[in-house]
Amino acid sequence: MPHLPLLLLQLTAILLTARSVGWLLRRIQQPQVVGEMVAGIVLGPSLLGWLFPSFATALFPEESLGFLSAVSQVGVVVFMFLIGLEVDPEVLRGRGRAVVATSQAGILVPLVLGSLLGFYLYPRLAQNGVVELHFVLFMGTAMSITAFPVLARILIDRGLMKTTVGTMALACAAVGDVAGWSILAAVVLLSRSQLVGASLGVTLLGVLAFAAVLWFLVRPLLKRIADIYFRRGFLSNDLLSLVLLLVLGGALASEWLGVHALFGAFVVGVMVPRRKAFIDAILGRMQDMVVVLLLPVFFVLTGLKTTIGLVSNPDMWFYCALVLLVAIAGKFGGASVAARMTGLSWRESAALGVLMNTRGLLELILLNIGLEIGVITPSVFTMMVIMALVTTIMATPLLQWIYPAPRAVPASSKAPIPSQSETSLA
Repeated sequence: MPHLPLLLLQLTAILLTARSVGWLLRRIQQPQVVGEMVAGIVLGPSLLGWLFPSFATALFPEESLGFLSAVSQVGVVVFMFLIGLEVDPEVLRGRGRAVVATSQAGILVPLVLGSLLGFYLYPRLAQNGVVELHFVLFMGTAMSITAFPVLARILIDRGLMKTTVGTMALACAAVGDVAGWSILAAVVLLSRSQLVGASLGVTLLGVLAFAAVLWFLVRPLLKRIADIYFRRGFLSNDLLSLVLLLVLGGALASEWLGVHALFGAFVVGVMVPRRKAFIDAILGRMQDMVVVLLLPVFFVLTGLKTTIGLVSNPDMWFYCALVLLVAIAGKFGGASVAARMTGLSWRESAALGVLMNTRGLLELILLNIGLEIGVITPSVFTMMVIMALVTTIMATPLLQWIYPAPRAVPASSKAPIPSQSETSLA
């Protein structure tokens, strides 16, 4: 465990770098989260460790990383709960067919292409002992994720939140990410059950029991908490503590079952009643510390695991370029073609494809899970981090070129108005 002065110095360096780089990138119309992703690379071995190795080692000694990792994981657990709050069935109103078709294509096409890429890369980049099916499914899932908070931030910055493209993008991202995280949960479950020698059948029974507890106990309890909130008119510390206890309990249960703590927190968020004032009250109390301090710690730890030097020869750069190509072709191509087939114009369809191709923070969370359970190697992790950065950075300039704000067409007056969470999590 690091001494307190070292921990405070690390947090100071992380916060200062994250806000500074984020401010610089906002000047070129990039979301703050992109700057924080880049800040993680800046403080890692790819830049600081390369330029000033002694200083980097003194600032982030190996023995201190375990504590920083625990701090960041708490932040990510709470963040996944907040993401669960974003899943709102109302976004499907009036757009069910188009959303289902586009979101399915936005998941299935990159899933298939990513899986084919996984078959190609497995004999070349997978480490010994990794089951081919696990590697292939993980690669497919990693290609399917969309960063909901970053997407919402881009829509707000571009004035597209209430347009046809904006409402479609939010709905497709919400539906698609639920499917993507469900697939990832299955991959983690398969991998961990093999590692610990647990019976997959017993584990699945445990997951089903956990789901029953969530539906029949946790969901009514959250509804009761919401009713108390509306009677009182404010979210007391006692009510907030109850919500946090449910989040931590869900995370602990899913971790114990071998799925992952993040999935339990996410599902608890999904169980919260879709009552805007209640959700906004929770976000108002919880999100600032998570987004401003704890998530930048996660970004830096991701940067410390990312060594661009691992992609050091032509073959590795070829694999990296292939990863990027498949990611863009699957997500952008699948979503835009499907959107066009549902009646959107080519310009609107291409804009939707650009937005769905945004990966950001959720992709980094997924990649860290893959590295943690040993499905991917540090070199594959680095390639995928590069892909996440590039696909997120390219979204804003491409959107400006394809679908500039003056062309935006307002959606139907029945289109859902985004919650406060959609304007602030990124």
